[in-house]
Amino acid sequence: MAVYLDSSDSYHNHLVSQFKKRKVISDGDNGSLVCSLTCLPTLQASDYFMEPSLSQLITRELTDPGYCARVQNFTVGRYGYGNVRFFGETDVRWLDLDQIVKFRRHEIVVYEDETVKPSVGKGLNKAAEVTLILQKDSSIEKLKLSAENQGAEFISFDTIRKEWKFSVQHFSRFGLSDDEEDDVMMDDADVDVREREQPVNRFSFTFSFASFAPRLDPVRMKEMRMMMFSPEEEEDDAELDNLNGTFSHHRPLHGSKTVQRSSPLTIRKTPLALLEYNPGSFASSDNGSILLSQQNKGVPLTITKVQGFKLEIKETPVTKSYSKNIVDAGLLMGRSFGIAWGPNNLLIHCGSVGDSNKSPHLSSTISLEKVATDNVVRDENNKIREELIGLCFDSPLSYHKEINFETNEFIVDSYKLKARKLVFNRLDLSHVCRQYIGIIEKQLEVPGLSSSARVMLMHQVFVWELINVLFSSKESSIEADVAALPLIRRAEFSVLLQESVCHRVQDEISSLNDSKDLQQLFLLLTGRQIDAAVELSASRGDVRLACLLTQAGGSTVNRMDIDRQLDLWKTNSLDFGFIENDRIRLFELLAGNIHGALGEMDIDWKRFLGLLMWYHLQPASDLTSIFQTYQHLLEDGRAPYPVPVYIDEKLVMDKISWSPGNRFDLAYYLMILHSNEGRDVTNIHMLKTMFSAFASTHDPLDHHMIWHQRAVLEAVGTFSCDDLHVLDMGFVSQLLNLGHCHWALYVVLHMSHRDDYPYLQASVIREILFQYCETWSAQENQRQFIVDLGVPSAWLHEALAVYHAYNGNSFKALEHYLGCGFWQKAHSTFITSVAHSLFMSGKQSEILRLATSMEDHKSEIENWDLGAGIFITFYSLKSSLKEDDSMTELVSLQDKNDACRKFFSRLKGSLAFWEGRLPIDARC
Repeated sequence: MAVYLDSSDSYHNHLVSQFKKRKVISDGDNGSLVCSLTCLPTLQASDYFMEPSLSQLITRELTDPGYCARVQNFTVGRYGYGNVRFFGETDVRWLDLDQIVKFRRHEIVVYEDETVKPSVGKGLNKAAEVTLILQKDSSIEKLKLSAENQGAEFISFDTIRKEWKFSVQHFSRFGLSDDEEDDVMMDDADVDVREREQPVNRFSFTFSFASFAPRLDPVRMKEMRMMMFSPEEEEDDAELDNLNGTFSHHRPLHGSKTVQRSSPLTIRKTPLALLEYNPGSFASSDNGSILLSQQNKGVPLTITKVQGFKLEIKETPVTKSYSKNIVDAGLLMGRSFGIAWGPNNLLIHCGSVGDSNKSPHLSSTISLEKVATDNVVRDENNKIREELIGLCFDSPLSYHKEINFETNEFIVDSYKLKARKLVFNRLDLSHVCRQYIGIIEKQLEVPGLSSSARVMLMHQVFVWELINVLFSSKESSIEADVAALPLIRRAEFSVLLQESVCHRVQDEISSLNDSKDLQQLFLLLTGRQIDAAVELSASRGDVRLACLLTQAGGSTVNRMDIDRQLDLWKTNSLDFGFIENDRIRLFELLAGNIHGALGEMDIDWKRFLGLLMWYHLQPASDLTSIFQTYQHLLEDGRAPYPVPVYIDEKLVMDKISWSPGNRFDLAYYLMILHSNEGRDVTNIHMLKTMFSAFASTHDPLDHHMIWHQRAVLEAVGTFSCDDLHVLDMGFVSQLLNLGHCHWALYVVLHMSHRDDYPYLQASVIREILFQYCETWSAQENQRQFIVDLGVPSAWLHEALAVYHAYNGNSFKALEHYLGCGFWQKAHSTFITSVAHSLFMSGKQSEILRLATSMEDHKSEIENWDLGAGIFITFYSLKSSLKEDDSMTELVSLQDKNDACRKFFSRLKGSLAFWEGRLPIDARC
């Protein structure tokens, strides 16, 4: 964590005040040593951190005087750059870490000023382990060689986190040289956003304002700066003085601090991607433009290191308050900059989003944040597991595709689409649920899962079991006795509920000592573990109680007898001081008075529902009456709320806020759905809440399993709703983020059709094809899968045509324009970008093939005679001139001359028409 010396930090102030009031004195051979607050190390930079933190050092120094002189494994780091861990004990007293330890791109410098560097083994000039975060991939061999050349020992290189670890015996400067960095940039030019465990992953780019204003008067800029802001460091002044020269966004890794680049600016025709944007690189334009590149475009990620100017935090007459003082990003990036979403769920903005940290930021900070939609496929070390991707997404969807479905064909712009809908009867529901449970059980076998992930997977198993119990047909389990079907369903639900609360009962019993046997008996009864309760009671010699326990939840006659006995004791003023309170609670429970038995005891909602069913209601009560009774008690405030599993199991209490009635567990909604069956009661708001991500998981972006549960429930007719598109699109977003475009389109085809949005599915399909063209077109299996789904091939060709045209591949763009029937666009591309290149390459047959492929549609093409028609006429005329006069229509030389004259006249007109749109080499 970062270290902030902020007076608003109450905990830090408390420690400091304690330290100031008390001096720690340790007696030794040389007398007394008095250590005050001034002996602590200092670290002011907000993007740096140290471990132990400053607060921890203060606490340890208070409890263990002299601790700062012998800190074990002291660590200093910079977020996004790396860290250094010093081996053994380190004396950190009076260290100015801001001046001693500096992290830069692929580099660490300790004691940059050689005049103040202590001898080897003293201060921080000692053996340590360094971790540098590289911005690009590199081979292990190159990193080993680089470490050896600098006298360091290579340890490892994590290709996922881009972490290069090596050890050193002393310090000066370690890292990659300029040449080695060039090698790293050539090894992998893919843009890499390093992800963390938070739901939103973040890194920042800092730009120098001076380098973004190359056309401003430097003297005037400096005067304005002095008027508006406080004086800056000499280094910042030097940057402003360089406005007349050529600007560099990169601070050199070695040598002097400023490098003047004298190479001329080059003209670049293709648009620059956002991550390498530099207005100074546009020699032919006054204003640079920012364009978002397609994913995996191979654009090198350049994180600049030039120090942006800082604004003084002070109260102004306008605001009368403190602020982050972030300068308008449009001033820095150009007027085309805007806060927007980019490819792969990237959010581009200035400042911070959802950040409670009120510390000031650099005024020139532009941030990229990536939404983490793939938490479900990460292990406890936050690493993506390929087997989890297959088990969470591919396997369930593959099985979903195998289930029976019906298609509904509809027409969009003369193209046919086949919407799909899952259909099967309730006799097959048990088999379907078991298949999904089998997939989840395979996920549980994956090593490295976190404990919270395992709890969530077990809850998914419980939900599928509950769907099977509540909605599957029981007619096959009994021959003729229809009256017994509700009892069979009740018995299955009872067993399922016992299994689901068993771990809670065992955990609470394990926290009790052996002498509290009555409390253990009560807890066993809350989980309906009657056999274990009877055995425990008999083993303690309480045979009479054991006999009563054998009849727990049995006939109502026994309950009434126990209840009558309790009333007699109360009526006769029995001194209950001779009976243990826990024993009275057992009697109350056996009598069916669950509220009297529970008293002030907190119990989860599943066990309360079980107590209601097992001990309070009639043994023959059906599930509908049980659920409705619980619902009435819940409305009266006499039952615990059915909170979602992640709150019930206390998995993420510190991250999720919950209020009564906000949302409940998916299992509770299934019970309501069962109790409302046959009454034609459809609550759209309840269905939307039921099938939201928060009803089954703490990850608001995870819809991978609840989508299947909705599809199965709707298929067997438990409800019907055409307004759950948020769930569909949430699942589509997850699949697209993982590169599963074919499955995303499969999900879109299962979206409910709405009369008020008749083209919704078609619009979403086309958007996916266009935005993720690079992904699905690169994998033949995805492309074939999309074709098999019935997506019109013309839509695929159109997306590919736009993609190749954007990337400057006119030949492929033309082929796909022809494939999608965009004859006018194909003709324009053929004339302006393709024909002249093929002609000069001698590929005459290819020109003729392309031209004749458009000839049948020349009525749809504007200026056909001045375009491709010219080529067809040329090859026809050329062929005619080569043939014998008797085989041609040109019977005289005059006729041949007239034909040639007409052709050249058309050619001249064609050149005049197309000249402004043709490249220079095509006009020759």
